[in-house]
Amino acid sequence: MGKKVKKEAEPPPKDVFDPLLIESKTPATVVLMLSSPENEVLAKACDALYKFASKGDENKVTLLGLGALEQLYKLLSHEDPLVRRNAVMVFGIMASNHDVKKLLRELDVTNSLISHLAPEEDVVIHEFATLCLAYMAVEYTTKVKIFEQGGLEPLIRLLGSLDPDVKKNSLECIYLLVQDFQNRAAVCELNIIPPLLGLLESEYPVIQLLALQTLEVISKERETRILLGENKGLDCLLKILENNELSDLHVEALAVLGNCLEDVHILQQIQLTGGLKKLLSFLEVSTVPDIQKNAAKAITKAAYDSEIRKILHWEEVEKFLLSLLDTNNDEVKVAASQAISAMCDNIDSKCVLGFQGIPQLVQLLSSDNEEVKEAAVTALTNLTTASPRNASIVAEAEGIKPLMNTLNAQRDGAISNAIAVLTNLSLQEPSRVNIQSQCIMNALVGPLRSTNSQVQSKAAFAVAAFGCDADARTELRNAGGLGPLIELLHSKNEEVRRNACWAVMVCGSDELTAVELCRLGALDILEEINQSTKRKNKFSEAALEKLLDNNLSQKYSRMGYLSSSNIITNGFYDCGQIKHGEKFLSLEELSKQELTDRRAIIFINAKPQESVVVENVQDESSSASGASSKEKARNEMCSKKIKTKMKPAFDLNSSVVSSIEEKQKLPGQWCSLSKSRTREEGLKKGKGKKEEEKPKEDIEVAVAHTVQQEINPENSHWLPPPDFILMDYINDASKTILPLTSTREQVVALAQFVADKMGGSVGREQLHNFFWELDMSKIEFELKSNVVPIGKIKRGTFYHRALLFKVIADRIGIGCSLVRGKYNRAWNEVKLVEHSPKGLLLPPQEYIVDLMFEPGCLLKQGSAKADQYKRI
Repeated sequence: MGKKVKKEAEPPPKDVFDPLLIESKTPATVVLMLSSPENEVLAKACDALYKFASKGDENKVTLLGLGALEQLYKLLSHEDPLVRRNAVMVFGIMASNHDVKKLLRELDVTNSLISHLAPEEDVVIHEFATLCLAYMAVEYTTKVKIFEQGGLEPLIRLLGSLDPDVKKNSLECIYLLVQDFQNRAAVCELNIIPPLLGLLESEYPVIQLLALQTLEVISKERETRILLGENKGLDCLLKILENNELSDLHVEALAVLGNCLEDVHILQQIQLTGGLKKLLSFLEVSTVPDIQKNAAKAITKAAYDSEIRKILHWEEVEKFLLSLLDTNNDEVKVAASQAISAMCDNIDSKCVLGFQGIPQLVQLLSSDNEEVKEAAVTALTNLTTASPRNASIVAEAEGIKPLMNTLNAQRDGAISNAIAVLTNLSLQEPSRVNIQSQCIMNALVGPLRSTNSQVQSKAAFAVAAFGCDADARTELRNAGGLGPLIELLHSKNEEVRRNACWAVMVCGSDELTAVELCRLGALDILEEINQSTKRKNKFSEAALEKLLDNNLSQKYSRMGYLSSSNIITNGFYDCGQIKHGEKFLSLEELSKQELTDRRAIIFINAKPQESVVVENVQDESSSASGASSKEKARNEMCSKKIKTKMKPAFDLNSSVVSSIEEKQKLPGQWCSLSKSRTREEGLKKGKGKKEEEKPKEDIEVAVAHTVQQEINPENSHWLPPPDFILMDYINDASKTILPLTSTREQVVALAQFVADKMGGSVGREQLHNFFWELDMSKIEFELKSNVVPIGKIKRGTFYHRALLFKVIADRIGIGCSLVRGKYNRAWNEVKLVEHSPKGLLLPPQEYIVDLMFEPGCLLKQGSAKADQYKRI
């Protein structure tokens, strides 16, 4: 046998490198390995980087700093599936870092990731590619890129993947994308509803939750709601609510149904199948605050449609809402109150909610939670608007006081709505009186100063509503509310400006308030508003007219015209035509000015001050001590009486004691008038005066003296002296002119009477020799004042006579107007009815009354003589 020959091993080729095992402990070395041409090295390097990045956010930042992402981005399109898979894994895990996402957007990695969602790719690639997209879809710019690069379709397809992680990541990415309305419409076209409804039956709660959240967002679109109904999605949602094991999904399922309630057709569909009753039954027994709150919010949104309100009323949704007001959760109370506000647009619901809900809402006004307070008072506003019955229920529930307290709330919405409710209540007299007794005008001063336009508007409207009462106007004036009200006239908000004009018009209904409004500049502002075609309104024009009608002195000074309805009363004065922008001074301010060479101010005051009559004078035989004590008590009583009766300037009801005081305080010229009148009265009444009247006069003087010592002069009001001569004019005219049978005769007689008192007729050619200015200067010098009572004028020109004619005509009931012309001209216009021979009543004709050249001559308006009378 031959020997076996042992064969020697062949040596390896010289160009082959022996395998080398490398153990690296630094990530930088591994990052360098990403440039290796060997697939195995690349795969292992990517795997090592994945494990390193998974350990924490700091490691991700480290890899970012080493430039790993740029190298990994190149590997996303590698031909080797393992390398490609591991690279996507690294991207998926690192994308949770903000800085990494920023770089990924710069690298435009979305297009590459979307391409890896193809069906033939590995499931792991699907998982981490969708994870990376989900992280990046938070940013709006990335959403746009995914949409433009066609990423929605593969993401929706992956909802049917067998891998739950792929489903979860895809669903999360879709949920973020549909936050944009453009993507919501796109997913609807891609038929996303069936796969989403299928995911509701997933065994993984997180997937079910994401599916419901996605449905909630996309069901805001009407097309999606229709598809939900067609795919029996509503039944699926109701089944979730009926399943107590799925209670963690009830809030989200209810949110989707809430969106569906906004569609009338879907709501009718739910109602016909009995689903609406099931839904309300579920809500009534639920005690979960989030469910109660979301249900109320859903009803609020749905109730903006009138048909839906009807359906909800038929299903007695009011009971559910009222039950929510009794919960202990403030957010639920707010949502319920808002839903009640929305349902109030249905008349039947308003009746039900008002009768049962108003007492509960009134109680909520005392809540410490400002949001609850605002929601409750907003509901009360809607309940009481155009509903006297509900307004009465608020008053019966003792809601006025809490509403007044709400005017001091911290939220502007609560304040504005509280004002609105009080305004609604003011339409009923008992409530109005109750509100005014709690100083409503004083409480409105704060809201008038608010910077919120809604509060300003409601406050001004409330002033207009309550300002119809004289006491309320006085309260507003004393509280300093007129100033803030006038400031609102400057508002750029049209509603605020309109309501402010309305309030000024109402408040200007009495003379004192009108004068104060004028003093604060309301007239100038209203004139400016009315000059603007954009800013003026009907109320601004009416407010200006009302202020002037209740402040005739200023009206005549500004407008140069008083109509027959403008009745001149005591306190009127003519200070001439005022220039635009010039301040209009009061009679008191004018009386305190030094004597000047300017034209005199003519004032009217045709009533004396009332005298104080002391009643129950004790018999002289009473004991000294008794008489003394009774006299003291009587004096105290008179003192109190006079203090309460002291009136502002031009009031005709103050006592003789006030007159005595003023005469002592006023300059000598005023006292001389009073003394001269006193002497005249003494001459007239001295004859035939009974002796028993003298002790009474002594008592009056004694009482006046006693009271004068008790009154503080600093607290007394300035009063102009009475014009006794004018009183005589009026008395004489009443006796001689009133008995005349026709208005024409009365006008002619009054014209002759006025001319006789003012120097008689003056020929046209002698007008320059009339010298009325000299007489006026003498009177002013005698009185040491520019202010002259009209009765003191014995030689008057056109404007003196026209004013006296108007004053007496107004007192005896002759309708006439007063018109100011140029160069001291003024005239009166009257309307007289002519009777035709056949007895037909013709339209009234307008005439100008000649008081100067031919007193009593009536010049037909528009005639040559009338025009000549108006001009020099």
